[in-house]
Amino acid sequence: MVSRKIFGILIIALIFISFQKKSQAQDKVADQVVAVVGNNIILKSDIEALYQDYQARGATATGDAKCEILEKLLVDKLMLAEAQRDTTINVVTDSEINQQMDSRIQNFVQYLGSEKEVEKYFKKSIIKIKADMRDMVLSYILTKKMESKITEKIATTPSEVKYYYNNLPEDQKPTVNTQMEYAQILIKPGVTDAEDLRVKNQLRELKKRVENGESFSVLATLYSEDGSAKNGGELGYMPRSGLDPAFANAAFNLKGNKVSSIVKSEYGYHIIQVIDRKGDKINCRHILIKPKVDQKQVDLAMKNLDTLVVKINKGTFKFEDAAFHVSQDKNSRNNGGLVFAQTQEGLKSKFFLEELNADDSRVLKDLKLNEISKPFVSEEAGQTQVKIVRLLNRIDSHKANLKDDYDAIRKKYEEKKRQDIIDQWVKKQQIGTYVRIDDSYANCNFKYKWTK
Repeated sequence: MVSRKIFGILIIALIFISFQKKSQAQDKVADQVVAVVGNNIILKSDIEALYQDYQARGATATGDAKCEILEKLLVDKLMLAEAQRDTTINVVTDSEINQQMDSRIQNFVQYLGSEKEVEKYFKKSIIKIKADMRDMVLSYILTKKMESKITEKIATTPSEVKYYYNNLPEDQKPTVNTQMEYAQILIKPGVTDAEDLRVKNQLRELKKRVENGESFSVLATLYSEDGSAKNGGELGYMPRSGLDPAFANAAFNLKGNKVSSIVKSEYGYHIIQVIDRKGDKINCRHILIKPKVDQKQVDLAMKNLDTLVVKINKGTFKFEDAAFHVSQDKNSRNNGGLVFAQTQEGLKSKFFLEELNADDSRVLKDLKLNEISKPFVSEEAGQTQVKIVRLLNRIDSHKANLKDDYDAIRKKYEEKKRQDIIDQWVKKQQIGTYVRIDDSYANCNFKYKWTK
């Protein structure tokens, strides 16, 4: 079966591929309707486009891939039909739509190289592309909202997870990839006064452009060096405690749609504009520009850490003490350099290599237990850092067990419960929804019994 995770990726790809096909006008069967669910249709070109992307990803299917893709589309259209009737979720804000469209445009930009190349490829302006994309994005948002509502009450107990695991066939027990536990000593190289001034002048100019009538969100998309740039700089609703203190102080004191003065945070320099407030939360957009570090400072940090490694290996200093006195990572320095992250389940200190940035992963995978790396440059969220790392623990890839991998087993069980709930919902919903499937798919061995 095509998993819902893979299918979610394919659906996002469909937005790009559909535009691609329409702009190139290559598919002569694009108008052939192969299924109708409620008031929503599925085109043969949708299935063909997803199938091509499916093959390109090297994915495999247990049966006829096109039949499986069609059935996943049928389920999504069934959810869309119900979402359109459900007054508790069928209101989608312009902000939600714009965030999704901006994200898609950024995907196009990454694929093609620039906004100019995107406009050249599709032979239309970004504004026109977004206008043509709007209905497709609206349907995608409604479908995801419906799926979330259907599965929102999933809950598990330890006894359920244990029973599930003990009754899983051996070949179905999940495999847990290699995990690392490590400590680090990190130095953030400084910037020159000239570079600092350059960034401030650029932000002053951008603020002036907004005050003269240009769109803050457009400028954020073009110039901000933050992940939120793809959403026009919008951060979503955040409490004061979830923001950098200096950033929060400036944002919560802004009035109307005024643009803040330049704000310095641990990430760089910002200008901020408030979008909305809800209770003790604020939704704002920002433009972040990070001063580029001075190469001389990078070289100095490398030299100092290299000397430090020699002293630690000789026993002159303990790694833990050196982390406390030298490291500039406020999260790990007080824990002997131990790196950890906050998750929904609490703090975690074990990481899969694929969770780490490329620089850290490359160094850690070759270290022996308790070995300290040579100094290296690590790019983290656009920031240049110089660090050394020490491998504290390595858990090799293995079949999951309840003692060490409870969370991985729980997530697999929750995914099964989620799919079971969706199965029940689909079977119930089919009864009251008009569904018609073209005879060309009459031989498909569908999971659900569809009306034909």
